[in-house]
Amino acid sequence: MIDWSQIETVLLDMDGTLLDLHFDSHFWLEFLPLRYAQIHAMEPGEAREWLHQRIIQEQGTLNWYCLDFWSRELGVDVPELKREVADRIAFRPHVKDFLARLQQEKIRTVIVTNAHYGSLNLKKEYTDIHTLVDDVICSHDFQLPKEDVRFWDKLKEVEPFDPSRTLLVDDSLPVLRSAQEYGIRYLLSIVQPDSQAPRREIDEFSAIDHFDEIMPKKSDS
Repeated sequence: MIDWSQIETVLLDMDGTLLDLHFDSHFWLEFLPLRYAQIHAMEPGEAREWLHQRIIQEQGTLNWYCLDFWSRELGVDVPELKREVADRIAFRPHVKDFLARLQQEKIRTVIVTNAHYGSLNLKKEYTDIHTLVDDVICSHDFQLPKEDVRFWDKLKEVEPFDPSRTLLVDDSLPVLRSAQEYGIRYLLSIVQPDSQAPRREIDEFSAIDHFDEIMPKKSDS
């Protein structure tokens, strides 16, 4: 699927790509509505419906990912609530082996995430994921989400990459479309970002279940 001799840089999403999206899905769809209902004396079903509608309004914006925004908006300490279920944070299968192989092959690896620092730092604490790659870049530093094509120019200022020799792996189709518009040549999605959710049918981009499907062989380097 991938000619690794043509790849110099691998840009990797974090949630749903390297880490199981189940933690985030459970938090936003189940745990937060329950705790919000307790804090604000609401029925759980009512809280879940209201939160879902409110969150959807911010989809595609940086606010969607910003824990400071949601803490203010909801009147709860979202980062602290995330810590209550942090035992659900987990790597997706074969991720550590894949990252180790890229390091061995001297292919630069950079996590490029929309996750807010409140979430990013929690995941660093629980997984040491930042020690497995060359760098971690957070879109909040640019005040632009990855869905915005201008993000990639901002990224290039701090991480000079050749779009024609770069692979982006991301579970978000809007992010992949943005990268495609920018000109990143190699694009790959994830079939099942959340291990507890159904597999997705993806026709728009190439997609994998797990990273062992594209593991570089030593002879490819």
